[in-house]
Order: sequence, then C-alpha cells, then structure tokens
Amino acid sequence: MVISVTAASGNLYSCSECGFNYRDKETAEKCEKWCKEHKSCNVEIIKYAVKESERDKER
Repeated sequence: MVISVTAASGNLYSCSECGFNYRDKETAEKCEKWCKEHKSCNVEIIKYAVKESERDKER
C-alpha cells in the first residue's frame, strides 16, 4: 500500500517496499508493484524518486 507523506517540499507518496518517495501516486504504485514482484528496484522507476535534499527543502 502506497503511503502519503507530508514533507517540507509538499505531499509525497512512498513505496512501502523500498521507501523511495515520489511526487505522484502512480509512480509510487509502479515502484511498489515492481519491488514486490522482483524483490529489487528498477532504475527506470527510481530515477523519478525525490532526492532527500529536495524532500527537505522548504517551498
């Protein structure tokens, strides 16, 4: 289940499998599905993850 997270940079969606955060729920769901099926991360998905430094910036 994708988790909604509130960060300084706004609302994010977190993959419950690997913990990467995304700006849109659809990408987080793709990540979660991949992680569950393959027990790994997909670089074509995680390239859209929000970097920690971006996540913690104030708008």
